[in-house]
Amino acid sequence: MAERTKVVEVVPYDPMWKEQFQQIKNMIEGYIGDLILGIEHVGSTSVEGLPAKPIIDLDVVVEDYSVLQAIVERLAKEGFEHQGNLGIKGREAFKRTFPDNFMKYHLYVCPKDGKGYLEHIAFRDYLRSNEAARREYGSLKDKLADQHRHDIDSYCDGKTEFVTTILQQTLYR
Repeated sequence: MAERTKVVEVVPYDPMWKEQFQQIKNMIEGYIGDLILGIEHVGSTSVEGLPAKPIIDLDVVVEDYSVLQAIVERLAKEGFEHQGNLGIKGREAFKRTFPDNFMKYHLYVCPKDGKGYLEHIAFRDYLRSNEAARREYGSLKDKLADQHRHDIDSYCDGKTEFVTTILQQTLYR
């Protein structure tokens, strides 16, 4: 099971997040680079200027799940536990089983045509290119973090309408 966020903390954008992503990406590519299409920085830390929980989200993109077992085996040798899809179809989660030298991160393996991956990219790219939406989403995240400091589910639920609206405008039009 994924580690539950105990305290919802949203902090101002930090340019170091790009560097942390690149370092984690390089490590993962060293383990499974020959099996994947690429690794994308997704989530709020991937959007310059957007406040975020200080957790890097990485989508490891694969052609399809035919390589999943090999990825599971290789990552297990490097200290990653396969957690399944955690209730979200189209992505497989992995958790580091021991501390490393990186900030906290979430690692997902996603097929290139999977709903979760396509939504991550569409939402990220929209926020990167739309300053007004980025500001609005940042304000919403700050407000929700203040209101739901100890309730990650309510924090996430509070963002759903905003995210759904953006996806309807971009991916599902």
